[in-house]
Amino acid sequence: MTMTKGNHDSDICALMHARHEVVTRRTNVRTLRSVPARVVYNAFAPNQRTQSVRTYFLRILAVCAAALFTAAASAQDDFSKVEIQTEKLADTVYMMTGSGGNLGVSVGEDAVFLIDDQFAPLTPKIQAAIAKLSSKPVKFVLNTHWHFDHVGGNENLGKAGALIIAHENVKKRMSVESFIEFFGMKTKPEPKVALPVVTFTRDVSFHLNGDELVVTHAPRAHTDGDSIVEFRKSNVVHMGDTFFNKMYPFIDTSSGGSVAGVLAAADRVLKMAGEDTKIIPGHGPLGSKADLKAYRDMLAAVSAGMRGQIKAGKTLEQVAASKPTAKYDEVWGKGFLAPEKFVEMLYKNLKK
Repeated sequence: MTMTKGNHDSDICALMHARHEVVTRRTNVRTLRSVPARVVYNAFAPNQRTQSVRTYFLRILAVCAAALFTAAASAQDDFSKVEIQTEKLADTVYMMTGSGGNLGVSVGEDAVFLIDDQFAPLTPKIQAAIAKLSSKPVKFVLNTHWHFDHVGGNENLGKAGALIIAHENVKKRMSVESFIEFFGMKTKPEPKVALPVVTFTRDVSFHLNGDELVVTHAPRAHTDGDSIVEFRKSNVVHMGDTFFNKMYPFIDTSSGGSVAGVLAAADRVLKMAGEDTKIIPGHGPLGSKADLKAYRDMLAAVSAGMRGQIKAGKTLEQVAASKPTAKYDEVWGKGFLAPEKFVEMLYKNLKK
């Protein structure tokens, strides 16, 4: 084995709280801070002349505080309901799903190589699922980016002896207090054992389990530290959160993400993929080249239409009123971001 280095009342106040957030398929990820004040007011003040804005706003805060306490108290119970599902993609490559980002696993005679690790409470379940495939422990963990639903198991796996690898910007963001602006969410610095030990700037390759795993940086895409992993012999690609299959994507502008970068990442994989290539998205079901093309075309069309309105001086409210995602909502609007939140996110990104 060799390694070479080369360079997501409840609609309004659903919770997104730091690293203890419980993200499952049932979770509606929103934040009070990301909901415009007028929406909060309209939802709880049907009669503006007879009801106090202050009264209703305080009511919202009380409801959110109670919900936050309840979610924190029941977090372990919620994670206890999560099951890790495994899907074989090739002789040595598997996709696993649970809660958080989709996992990629390579197993074979050399080592167990894991792509992302979801949340800390799920580490034993992930290890148990892997144990059904190999008697070996996880030797390598590759983080596709720094978000907590992809690196939450780093500390556990690092303590167990796994070598953690990521783009250098992942280590930088995990090492300090960070802020995801769109969700109004702070994250604390990670302990040393959870941080990447090997970092790269452009790409890094692993030769193991009879395959060549080529890890390539996707600049300023979902974040500024995204990686795409190509299993060359197995004809599988893991795209991390540069690809959300059958749902509107989140692009973290405050972490250096951009629409242009996501489109460039999609274009790169579309050039290398064949019709039978299996593509693991960061979120959503296993994808194909056709799925990635549909995703790329949707994002390009919606963003181009919105960019034109922004150049014309239209406000977010005016752009939202034009319903720029209407033709796509049936397929893409039932996931992590509701259509109106997707439009808000895109508008703020395109305005940068």
